This record gives sequence, C-alpha cells and structure tokens, in this order.
Amino acid sequence: MGLIQAALAAGTSVLSEQWKEYFYCEAIPANVIAVKGKKKVSGISANRGNDNIITDGSVIAVADGQCMIIVEQGKVVDICAEPGEYRYDSSTEPSLFTGNLGESVKTIFAQIGKRFEFGGQPAEDQRVYYFNTKELVGNKYGTPNPIPFRVVDKNANIDMDIRIRCFGEYSIRVVDPILFYTNVCGNFAQVYTVDEISNQLKTELLTALQPALAKLSGEEGIRYSQIITHTGELADALNEQLSAKWRDLRGIEIVSFGVSSVNALEEDEKRLLDLQRNAAFKDPGMAYANYVGSVSQAMVDAANNTAGAPTGFMAMNMAQQAGNIDAAAMLNAAQQKPAPQPAPAGNTWTCPTCGQECTDNFCPKCGTKKPESTKWFCQNCGAENNGNFCTKCGTKKPE
Repeated sequence: MGLIQAALAAGTSVLSEQWKEYFYCEAIPANVIAVKGKKKVSGISANRGNDNIITDGSVIAVADGQCMIIVEQGKVVDICAEPGEYRYDSSTEPSLFTGNLGESVKTIFAQIGKRFEFGGQPAEDQRVYYFNTKELVGNKYGTPNPIPFRVVDKNANIDMDIRIRCFGEYSIRVVDPILFYTNVCGNFAQVYTVDEISNQLKTELLTALQPALAKLSGEEGIRYSQIITHTGELADALNEQLSAKWRDLRGIEIVSFGVSSVNALEEDEKRLLDLQRNAAFKDPGMAYANYVGSVSQAMVDAANNTAGAPTGFMAMNMAQQAGNIDAAAMLNAAQQKPAPQPAPAGNTWTCPTCGQECTDNFCPKCGTKKPESTKWFCQNCGAENNGNFCTKCGTKKPE
C-alpha cells in the first residue's frame, strides 16, 4: 500500500474523473489533536456502504499543518505530512511522506513493521486519521501547593530553600503522530481533543517543574523573581525532564512555556529580605547610613513623645548607651578606603623583549603587550587556575 502524488499521476486526465473516493479533513480547531477523515464517494466507486474501506484509485488530501496516517486493522501502514493530494494504490510499498516531522518518524515506522498481508484481498478495516501538527496553545498550569526553590546569593553568602507558587500557560506540538496514535488515542471514533489528555499532562508537567526550576536556581544561579525572563531555558529544562514520557512515548513536546506570576510564600520572602538586608550592613558605609537614619527617626519619635520631649530624649539616650554603639568608630571605618590588594603571587610575567618583570598588561619599560595565556587568577581567593572554575573556591572564570 502506498500513496502517489495525484498531480503527477493524473497526466492529461481530469482528476475529478479519476477518484473513486475522496478523503479530506477541514480546518482542525486549536483544541483538537486528531480527527477521523471524511469521505466523499464519486459515481464510479463501488464502495458505498463501508466508510472503513479505501478503494484503489481513491484520493487523499492533506492540508498545511496536518499529518495524515492510514490504519489497517488497527496498525499504522502509511503516513503523509506534506500538503497535497495523493492517489491510494494498495500494490505499492508505504510512501512515508514525513515532511518536517523528521527522520525519527521513519525510525518509529520501521520498528512497528510492515503492514499485514491479506493474501491479495483488501483489508477488512481501513481508516484515515488527520493529526494537528500546529502548536497547541492555551494549556494552563498552576502549582496547587508551594514547591521548593533554591536561592543562591553569593554577595550575601546565602544558600537556602524557599517555597514558591508558579502560574502560567504552555503550548505543545505533536512531533510523532505514529507514537501518539499507537500509545495514546488508538482507534478513536471521530475527534480526539486536548482535554482528553490535559489532566495527565498537567500532572506530569508539575512533577517535572520542580527539578527544572532546581536546574535554573542551582546551575544557572537565577533568582525566583527572574524566572519570568528565562522561560526559554525553562522550556528546554522541562523537555529534558519529560522527554522519556512525552517525546519518546507519546510523540509530543513542549514548544513554549509562559510564566504569568511567581510568588514566594510571605514568611519565606520576609526571611530572605532580612538576611539580604543584614548582609548589606557588613559594609561600614551601609551600616553607618542605617544608623544615622535610625537615630534621625528616633529623634522625631522622641520629640513627639506623649509624655513630653525631655522624657523621650532621655529614653533614647538610655537605649543608645545600652546598645553600646560607637558611632565615631563606625564613621571612621566607613571613611577609610580599603588598602589596594597586591597582585597575586605568580601573576607577574617577564617581558620577552627586554626581560623586565611586569604585573600589568604592558611592559612599563618597552611597552610590549603581555603574551596571551590560558592561566587566570581567581578574584575571590587569588588561586591560579587553567579551567573555567576556580579549583579552590569554585568561582567562575570571568568573561
């Protein structure tokens, strides 16, 4: 059984006078994955009572964004994903017009095997199904329960897990109709919609979302507030997590993954902000500025004290003495500039022109440029390295 392009086989005859049956599919709605082909019968066809028999010489039409498969006795025997009209011929081998579906479809077809043999007689059950190969959008998702998300902030020395909720939409596409028919929908009656499989897909998607987010937070160091700007990487991570169940088993994959909102639990967000705020006060300048602001507010509150301003200022002075804060020492530390760090040992180089020992990019004696080297020194700990990460502290090599 095979398909022959009708335009090539028609010759000088009129196509409408040749076909015995005409199988076609109207525009497939956005929420439909597959439909059974419709059949029109011409006056020269002897097959008028059975919709599940295809007569030799019949024409099968395929439109853009569609993939047609022919099924005999429940087994896929041919596939066509290239737009056009094709004449059915049971005496030829399967044609496999896979279009842009790729070589993987041919591999799957080879694994399924050739069609059944019927001793020269036509098969008792032949059906034509059309699959929607366009992007199927508008599939909503949401995390009913908070999921963990790792927060790594090297500036504040924070490495902790918080809980977030994530909501949005994703789109899918059928990339292997043979796998989808064989393992999911089978010999359905007329229409197979996205709703029939959406609950299962959503459950598996949310299961895979946690390790996909962990990959972004751990390996990429992305904050939860930045997830919405990294939806492309998240879609790739989800496809990697779901490839065994979705692409290899069902023949579908995620095309895009949109995030409408990401929110951390209120107590986790407050805890994270407190840690980042406290870490900022390790800088003497930030600590002194916060102290000045606090004292200014305390003076305003003391002046407005209901028991009188003297009582308020007395309480403020007592609190300051109990806290044992040396404002002068804090200001002194804030005004001092950090001493310049010497060049790490081993970062010097010898000028190949004049022999001068140098530490900068050009020789101060003759102006020769420093030779290119794969070695680099970690800005964090000063260790010498050759790879992309510091072997001592793990800091990434500067770009």
